[in-house]
Amino acid sequence: MAALSAVDLYRFFHNGDAETLALRGVSVSLAAGEMVALLGASGSGKSTLLNCLAGLDEPDGGHVDLLGQRLTRRPEAERARRRAAHVGILMQSHNLIPVLRVMDNMVLVMTLANRLDRPRAPGHASARPAQLSGGELARAGLAVALAAAPSVLLADEPTGEVDAATEQQVFQVLAAQRAAGTAILIATHSEALAAKADRVLRMHDGRLVDV
Repeated sequence: MAALSAVDLYRFFHNGDAETLALRGVSVSLAAGEMVALLGASGSGKSTLLNCLAGLDEPDGGHVDLLGQRLTRRPEAERARRRAAHVGILMQSHNLIPVLRVMDNMVLVMTLANRLDRPRAPGHASARPAQLSGGELARAGLAVALAAAPSVLLADEPTGEVDAATEQQVFQVLAAQRAAGTAILIATHSEALAAKADRVLRMHDGRLVDV
């Protein structure tokens, strides 16, 4: 059984009479303990795909299964409950609530997942997001995404604003999660990060393409 799978996802956006086809029949599957890199230019559909996989957005066609159960076409409350329990999310704009300290962000994620425990405090755990540098934000955001030990991690440009040393630190965390059995999908522009993944998928114009 795949940890996360999607079959024939379509997503359309409308602006007046104009229609944008953000996803065009995308199918993807992630196994436990697998790290997959998703490459593609800005606007290729990577973020839209991650939003649909996480249940943050509903596709117009196709479906998503999480741990063998349908996630698509479920009430928002049910999607949110299953997402909190099983999916760690690191979005491109980070996933930290600005008014909360890093540690409080972690506790909130664990509470929503009903897995409240003493979290392992990252560096700068008592700081608020505005007090952190780009590299510190990336590491803190990843710590929050992983706070509840999710089965699936979806990360959108986790190293997009960091230097090479921080990118290596982020990869070490991801590698440890992969070894622990987490299914990981990373949308990235970093060829260096993609080279360390088990598989590489490439998107162009809303589709997965062969290269």
